[in-house]
Amino acid sequence: MKFPEFINICEVGPRDGLQNEATILSVEDKVELIERAVDAGYKTIEIGSLVHPKAIPSLADTEEVFKRLKLHEDIEYRALVTNLRGVQRAVNAGVQKVKLTVSASESHNLSNFNRSTMETIDQFKACISFASENNIEVSAAISTAFGCPFEGSISIERIESVIEKLIELGVNEISLSDTTGMANPRDVYEKCNYMIIHYPEIKWNLHFHNTRDMGLANVLAAMNAGIVNFDAAFSGIGGCPYAPGATGNLCSEDLVHMCENMGIKTGVDIDKAIQLAKRVREMIGHSTESYMLRAGKSSDLIKEKPVRQINE
Repeated sequence: MKFPEFINICEVGPRDGLQNEATILSVEDKVELIERAVDAGYKTIEIGSLVHPKAIPSLADTEEVFKRLKLHEDIEYRALVTNLRGVQRAVNAGVQKVKLTVSASESHNLSNFNRSTMETIDQFKACISFASENNIEVSAAISTAFGCPFEGSISIERIESVIEKLIELGVNEISLSDTTGMANPRDVYEKCNYMIIHYPEIKWNLHFHNTRDMGLANVLAAMNAGIVNFDAAFSGIGGCPYAPGATGNLCSEDLVHMCENMGIKTGVDIDKAIQLAKRVREMIGHSTESYMLRAGKSSDLIKEKPVRQINE
């Protein structure tokens, strides 16, 4: 297998992690978590979602959260949006990057947005135009790229039809999302390898959930295909509220730990990442799927070698 020397991890806990939690954190708590993520070394952070408050009540305060952050020039702060109103809110708040999302699966898109996939993409035209006028960077995410709870497997051809439309609109950064945790390493490798070969001009990002405990295996498959950008959530929390069973994001500190042991740089301090995960667990008030919080680092097991005592 081929492994990169460095990968970039986008910390999506403040958005995709917290959106599925029963406990709604305060603005102050969210700001603390984001600033702890910055201190740990994450250079890309998804701060929240600028959608209608009724859709995701737990993220209704994203604008206020962003306004209270101590911004760093070397950190990319992005927010998820679904329509023109979301982009307008991003402009008003001062957010410099937004991520539009659409499902490869027609059924999931209808469930999520109450419109077809292509109707959703058609609405992106106004979003991207307005963002460009206001110097806002735009990326896109294709949900259910590795499986749909309503339609099952999603073909490369179906994903490609969405990609082509996004490229026509000027999008050059695309995330393939395993919304329901249905991905497997072979499918991941084949799809990522195809995309790298056929669309080398696109900055590719992978968003895995760990619903069926294959998140890290899928990362390895994507790395082998040439992907170096991955989403993950602190403490492994979160999921999609619109997809049955889609709980548990790929865990940030587990990913950092794996890479550190493999000699792959992430720029993230593993100890600070673990402390961040512990703080998240305290705030939400329940155990999480983080293996680092369960077992600790593998290096914690290493002890001094026993010295044989010689009795004279």
